[in-house]
Amino acid sequence: MYPRPFHYHRAGSLPEAATMLSQLGDDAKLLAGGQSLIPLMKLRFANPSHLVDLNFVPGTSYINEQNGAVRFGALTRHSEIENSSIGVRFPILHDCAAGIADVQIRNRGTIGGSLAEADPSGDWAAVLLTQKTEIWCLSPRRERSVPLTDFITDAYTTVLEHDELVREISVEVPGKGTGGAYLAFKRSAPVYPTASAAVQITMEGDICKDAHLVLGCVGLVPVRATAAADALRDRRIDDKSVAAAMDAVREAVDPQADMRGSAEYKRTLAAALVKRAIEVAVRRARGERVEVSHIYA
Repeated sequence: MYPRPFHYHRAGSLPEAATMLSQLGDDAKLLAGGQSLIPLMKLRFANPSHLVDLNFVPGTSYINEQNGAVRFGALTRHSEIENSSIGVRFPILHDCAAGIADVQIRNRGTIGGSLAEADPSGDWAAVLLTQKTEIWCLSPRRERSVPLTDFITDAYTTVLEHDELVREISVEVPGKGTGGAYLAFKRSAPVYPTASAAVQITMEGDICKDAHLVLGCVGLVPVRATAAADALRDRRIDDKSVAAAMDAVREAVDPQADMRGSAEYKRTLAAALVKRAIEVAVRRARGERVEVSHIYA
């Protein structure tokens, strides 16, 4: 199926793109990587009258480290993050970028577009919610910073106003003794995960001093499993504390049955992914270089 007719607009700068959105009205949409929007348009689930293309705006794709934070331009491609030196030093980001779909999609899809789409099956939101992440937003009236914890409000819904766009994503660099991991279970590479788990842990000796666990694809928004994190915090990471975290994950998630599996199957799967991610995160927190990949059925 072909998309409905639309008017194409090429923005020369991000302020110009925001102004276009304001002038063109509610039927205008931004085109970043297009890996979510274009398929929806082909299926006619999305029918914008105007597309504002950001791909020719200079200076929107970058990875910089400044003042203890990694800053990503909104149009930074997944493959750029996958292949950057930041991914080596910040392995949970590499886990995410390298596991998104296939090479073609990673070469086109963008981190800013993924977060702005707020797809419950997306990867970046779950991963970045385990970090201290700020979303820098731009409109014709102002520029503002929004914590990622406040940015996504519902499935496919964010705090962005109609004429507002994502300019930059800022992620605080974790301190010493911190490690993270992201794992997803998929039927095949190009499809969305059945469930995913992001874990960030800070170790002090054998004791977990801090923990953040976020589950993807098992709710309308990424699920921040705070009770599961509490089961690890200030405790040794052993079979007992990991089992308690897994039980808390099963209670926290609210998956919907679909062609990928029943709700109970997804609860069990989410808990199993958390167990594996904790193991990798702890090893990385201790300084080990551990390579991971998603799990395919």
